Amino acid sequence: MLRTKIFEKKEPYFVADIGANHDGDINRAFMLIELVKESGAHAAKFQNFVANKIVSRKGFDNMGAQLSHQKNWKKSVYETYEDAALKPDWPYLLKEKCNEVGIEYFTSAYDFESVDLVDPLVSVYKIGSGDITWIDMLEYIARKHKPILLATGASTISDVERAMNTLGKFTSDVVLMQCNTNYTGSSENFKYINLNVLNTYKHLFPKAVLGLSDHTPGHTTVLGALSLGASVFEKHFTDDNNRDGPDHKFAMNPGTWRAMVEASRELLEAMGDGEKKIEANEEKTSLVQRRALRMNKDLSVGTIISEVDIYPLRPYDPSGLHPHEKHLILGKKLARSITADSLITLSDISND
Repeated sequence: MLRTKIFEKKEPYFVADIGANHDGDINRAFMLIELVKESGAHAAKFQNFVANKIVSRKGFDNMGAQLSHQKNWKKSVYETYEDAALKPDWPYLLKEKCNEVGIEYFTSAYDFESVDLVDPLVSVYKIGSGDITWIDMLEYIARKHKPILLATGASTISDVERAMNTLGKFTSDVVLMQCNTNYTGSSENFKYINLNVLNTYKHLFPKAVLGLSDHTPGHTTVLGALSLGASVFEKHFTDDNNRDGPDHKFAMNPGTWRAMVEASRELLEAMGDGEKKIEANEEKTSLVQRRALRMNKDLSVGTIISEVDIYPLRPYDPSGLHPHEKHLILGKKLARSITADSLITLSDISND
């Protein structure tokens, strides 16, 4: 049985959704898979659907004007989906290419036949936000007993709970992904990504792996989600944002993808283990920045030390005393004479 590495990695796991950005050309799809690998992604994701099993021609025609990001499409919604649909033999070829370059092959399957088609090829299923209310499909995929990535864009918490309860009957390996399904690429969308939902998911679904399926510009939201405990990240991928097509404009490109991966690794290192301590790289600076108690003036043996006789100055010496330890010497006799600016230690104090 195929097994995903998504639950094994301690570093962030990145899924590059090529989506429709193959532009109907298998060789272009192969090229994008190579770029995905070079850019630092762990998986390349495609979408398996048949136009008449995912969209209604009459439904969209009767809607009138195309809405949201679809209003910029040069063809009708139905025709755009027809153009973006993969040919039946493509999944096998794409899987082979992913194996060749050393990344995982992922897909979202949008009808029962497509689920069965890709089942021998995938180690995990991605369920898009739009299908979160299609319980029959959720159960059909879950009965394959493979891990599932569930996107939750444009959903209420009731939708999420219903879906999680359905999937939970068959698998406990679920990546629960916060998502906002506005694909316009506008910076206004940062106001709506609502990353703190991840805290809600962490509380309600403690066994789920947290993730983010994101369509905002850049990688700000990825870093934010990572800091909140998410470990799986999906963004669209293209080689050129200026190409014509439904997914190119809001996708990441090789340069921005590499920057995202590097920034995420830096942030993960910066997050640390949560234990407050003097870190290995600041042991020396702790000596030069901290203060140790030193003598204000020359004092002879037998002098009773008072507050005016000492003052904390940098650097700290491990054999000396921290300022908060002054109570250990105040009111005590000197066991030897000591000069001004000298470090005072417990060995300088008389035991009498």
